Amino acid sequence: MTMLSVNVNKIALLRNSRGSDYPSVLHFVERLVGLGVCGVTVHPRPDERHVTRRDVYDIAAFLKTHPRVEFNIEGYPSEAFLDMIDEVRPAQCTLVPDEPGQLTSDHGWDVAGQQRKLQEVLERLQGMQVRSSVFLDPELERVAQAAALPLDRIELYTEAYARAFGTAEEEATWQQYRAAAQRATELGLGLNAGHDLNLQNLPRFLEIPGIEEVSIGHALIVESLEQGFDRVVKQYLSITGA
Repeated sequence: MTMLSVNVNKIALLRNSRGSDYPSVLHFVERLVGLGVCGVTVHPRPDERHVTRRDVYDIAAFLKTHPRVEFNIEGYPSEAFLDMIDEVRPAQCTLVPDEPGQLTSDHGWDVAGQQRKLQEVLERLQGMQVRSSVFLDPELERVAQAAALPLDRIELYTEAYARAFGTAEEEATWQQYRAAAQRATELGLGLNAGHDLNLQNLPRFLEIPGIEEVSIGHALIVESLEQGFDRVVKQYLSITGA
């Protein structure tokens, strides 16, 4: 079984466009929990253009009453971000190499180039007793470099797979992800995945053994506009076996 963690950033983005609390991010988190989702993801950015720090604290407070549901906070490990992680103590913190103002995540970590920084941050997360994950491209060398760090999991950045899905490059790209996942498992790392996964390409991706968690937000919201929120969430839960 793979855990589905729903990223609620796009709900927050829609809310922020009108300057009110409608739609309420917390309301949709409550709906997700009621539907049986076992993970909620947020990616608070410094400009708060979607999920805000207030959202993070509100969601964390709500999920404390639902211990079966994991809270995953992802983002660039600035001091302000790490202070928030220390206060909230989510189940998981996913480190993403975003620049300030970046539209969306578009690459994994340069592990060798950022080894010292990652080492320091991961040690801090260990001290907080927060499970760590690092956003990574599906490259065997970077998987091996990541395994030398004090981290728990990697999150495979899946945009390349999503772009190749349904094309002549699909099989070769899927095999690249499969090889990276296999190497991570051999080295004792847990496996997460996310970015541009959707109802069409997720079943094929999950033929890769050992994927513990997928984080899906943008596609789920778009599909919900077309089909309805509850129906789409239930389809994802069926695909992941939750």
